Amino acid sequence: MMKRMWRRSLRWSLGAGVGIAMLAPAAAEAQISRVSSNASELHQAVGITVGGFFPRGEGSRVGDDVLLADLDSLAFDVKDFNGGTISGEWIVGLGDFLEAGVGAGFYQRSVPSVYRTSVNANGSEIAQDLKLRIVPLTATVRFLPAGRGSVEPYVGAGFGAFRWNYSEIGEFVDDFDNSIFRGRYLADGTAFGPVVLGGVRFPFGDMMDIGGEVRYQKAQGDTKPEQSELLGSKIDLGGWNAAL
Repeated sequence: MMKRMWRRSLRWSLGAGVGIAMLAPAAAEAQISRVSSNASELHQAVGITVGGFFPRGEGSRVGDDVLLADLDSLAFDVKDFNGGTISGEWIVGLGDFLEAGVGAGFYQRSVPSVYRTSVNANGSEIAQDLKLRIVPLTATVRFLPAGRGSVEPYVGAGFGAFRWNYSEIGEFVDDFDNSIFRGRYLADGTAFGPVVLGGVRFPFGDMMDIGGEVRYQKAQGDTKPEQSELLGSKIDLGGWNAAL
């Protein structure tokens, strides 16, 4: 088998057509349905949001991260993996000052790269596509210090299971004779880690809230390089979810 040389390569509201950004960076949130607006009664809401995910930068990523390993020889930036997200969450009130929520989301980003110092015999670039997908499943608890009212700031924390998939597909340089070949390298798994969040929302009517939220997640996956042949043994899944 050929071996490779070292390579480098809001959430906005959706609901009745209403969406505005309330934090910067932050994610606007629409509560699509609410069982009751009375703080003394059971409060439930379903939110559907779109926004952005911003992975941790080059200087703060976990050691032996596959993207950092690729940066030694491939021409791309970690910030190229900034991309859009879509998610949904079900929130249940636990009194005047607490809420619990469970949610799911989807992020995927494909980044083109080329070798920094090597080219094909005809002078064309040796090109690859690097793709990262994350499907987070989260459970969180929010604290509303001012309780329910016309303005509802909150902070929260929780835990996430992050289903991920990473691939590198394209042309690569052989480690022994510098020949160029096509390859496909894949890794996937599920990583677990904490989530912290904060935001503010403004209820109106009995059916909707609008507001903003920012989240931070921390997790890392094992790329199993002895099987995947990827250069880094880890993939850092940490970063911010915020408005575009």
